[in-house]
Amino acid sequence: MRIDELSRNNSYTQGAQRRTWLQQHAPQHLEQCHRLMLQALHLRQPSASRSVLVLGAGACTEVPLDALARGADEVALADLDLAAMQQGRAELSSPTLRRRVQIMRCDISGGVSANLRRLLAQQDWPGLATQGGRAAFDAAAACLEQCPIPDPPDLPDLATSGFGLVISSLVLSQLFSYPLLDILDYIQRVAPDLLVEQERHRRYQEAAQDFRVRTIQSHLHLLRALLDTGGTVALICDVRGFVFDVYGTDDDEEHRRAIPLVPRALPRLVRDQFQVIEATQWEWLTDLPEKGRPGRGYEVSGYILETPS
Repeated sequence: MRIDELSRNNSYTQGAQRRTWLQQHAPQHLEQCHRLMLQALHLRQPSASRSVLVLGAGACTEVPLDALARGADEVALADLDLAAMQQGRAELSSPTLRRRVQIMRCDISGGVSANLRRLLAQQDWPGLATQGGRAAFDAAAACLEQCPIPDPPDLPDLATSGFGLVISSLVLSQLFSYPLLDILDYIQRVAPDLLVEQERHRRYQEAAQDFRVRTIQSHLHLLRALLDTGGTVALICDVRGFVFDVYGTDDDEEHRRAIPLVPRALPRLVRDQFQVIEATQWEWLTDLPEKGRPGRGYEVSGYILETPS
C-alpha cells in the first residue's frame, strides 16, 4: 500500500536539504506557506486556546515551526511519519522550543487506506483481469463505493475543540490519492494493459470522484472538530499538478500539461464548513526538467478559515 511507503518517500522530499532547494527554486512557495500559517496564528481570538496543531506535519519543510513554537504554549505535530516529525523538531533553535513541540503518530484519515485494503484483498484480481477492463473497474468502483470513511476521523490522542490554530499542511490530496493509487497498483500487477481503460469507465470515474469528495468532507469536519472557539484554520493543499519541459523563459506556460488533483468543488466544500478570511493561490515547483524527464509542480490553494459566527 502506498501509505506504507510514506516514510521512505518523505526522506527524499522533506527536511532541511529540500527546504534549501525550495529557497532557491520555489521561494514563493515557502513564503506563502509561512505567511499564511503565521497570519492565521495572529488572527486567532485572544480567548482561544494557545495550542497549535499541524496535521500532515512531516519534517515541517514548509512549516515555520520555530515561529509557531514561539507564539504558542505548545505545538502538536500529527503525522504517520514519526522519523520526519522528530527530524523537524530537532531543527529547532533551542531546547525550550523543542520542549513545546509534541509529536503524535497517527493516521489522520482515520484508516481509509486500511479499510480499502480489506475490500481490495477480497477481490479475485487475476480472474477479473481475464474478464476484461469492465469487470476489473466495476470491482474497483464497488470497493470505493463500499469503503468506510470515518467522518470525522476518531483520533484519540487529539483532544477535540482544543486548538486555537489548526494547520492542514499539504496533506489533503494525499488522503485520497494514496488509496486511489493502491487500486491502480492492484490492476497494474495483474493486467497493466487495462490501465488505459480507467478514463473510459464511467462508474469507476464517478466512484473515484465521490471518494475524493467524501474524503475532503471528512478532513474538513476534522479541522472543525479540533478547533477551539475563536480559533483559526490554515488549510494549504495542492489542487492541480503540472509537468513542463521549459523553465525560465516567457514560453513556460505553452509547454505545460495540467493534471487535476482535487475536485473543483473544493472551494464550495470549504465554504460549507467555514467562514473564509483569506483565499490565495500560488505555484510550487518540485522538480526541474532534465534531459529526458519533464519538470513537475503544483498549483496550491491556501485558506485562512474560522467557524461561522
